[in-house]
Amino acid sequence: MSGIHLFVPMLHRRDAVGEHTLALRDRLVASGFHSRIYSERPDPVTADQTRPYLGYEAEAEDGDVLVYQFATESAIAGWLTGRREPVVLNYHSVTPPAFFGAWNNGIARLQVGALLELDQLAPRAALGIAVSRFDEVELQAAGCRSTVVIPVANVAVPPVDPDPVALERLSARGPDRGHRWLSVGRLAPNKAHHQTIAALFVARATTDPDAHLVVVGPPSEPAYARALRRYVAMLGLDGAVGFVTGLSPAELASYYRWADVLVMLSDHEGFGVPLVEAMGQGLPVVAHDTGAVAEVLDGSGVLVGRKDPRRVAGEVARLLADEGEKERLVAAGRARFAALGLGRSGDLLVEALRSVSGRVGAGR
Repeated sequence: MSGIHLFVPMLHRRDAVGEHTLALRDRLVASGFHSRIYSERPDPVTADQTRPYLGYEAEAEDGDVLVYQFATESAIAGWLTGRREPVVLNYHSVTPPAFFGAWNNGIARLQVGALLELDQLAPRAALGIAVSRFDEVELQAAGCRSTVVIPVANVAVPPVDPDPVALERLSARGPDRGHRWLSVGRLAPNKAHHQTIAALFVARATTDPDAHLVVVGPPSEPAYARALRRYVAMLGLDGAVGFVTGLSPAELASYYRWADVLVMLSDHEGFGVPLVEAMGQGLPVVAHDTGAVAEVLDGSGVLVGRKDPRRVAGEVARLLADEGEKERLVAAGRARFAALGLGRSGDLLVEALRSVSGRVGAGR
């Protein structure tokens, strides 16, 4: 039986691309399609969910459609370029290599390779699916002739309820005299957590001496992750900044509910899942105006163009001191969360892929 099969360099849990891939596979199966996930490298945590991509050659069926989750370099891209089946690019943006050059030359080279692969594969694709208009422009510039924007399929709608035990544990830390900042995203240079830490330092030195920050995310670039901890110690913020990883969706929801503000100063965002999660949980957002951030927020958060620490600290202080503005942004965020239609993303993805599959069937 022909199917719609998904290809990803490595399938990670608690990762935007990995969770999107799993959600899409499940939606395809629920819609009656035969769908498997193939990867270049197995992740021990998800090895039972994937097959080696070269193994597909023995399992191929006439009428198959191959969907590539594109975000980094992989041998899969070159292999797909030579396949006869229709290829769909599900594009999650390529982080520019310059962000990694000073930290991890290996990753920087991978991202250079990914951009070259995009230029090779995009003109070959039957369809390009972008998670934002920002990403769609990149797909079109690479030569993808047919494109559509469909947001990610792995954001829970309605939002996940907080874990009551985790929320109670956070609340039991005692009364907070300072505001609670939250920053969510993997520990990688383009996420710019160091600039959030610098802004917290300024806030504590000026308007909010007891402010504290929790950074939630896996240490995906180890050198940068270690540097963040050294930076915290150098600034004397050991008791004011915490690092957390490995949270369940309900535990993460508890942090969104516990915090006073999400501060997201990333330098490159093709979508920005934490923005959407924060809006859904009623947490106001202060974010750097880059990539798809303004597109996703659509006026429901505070955007900063310049990220110097005094400016960011000042914007956070102004927001948290104005209860009316805070309530307005929370309401706007909830409305924007609903307007994004994330609950329909899975169905829209299936219909887009069904249309490609239908063209294959009609051409036989």
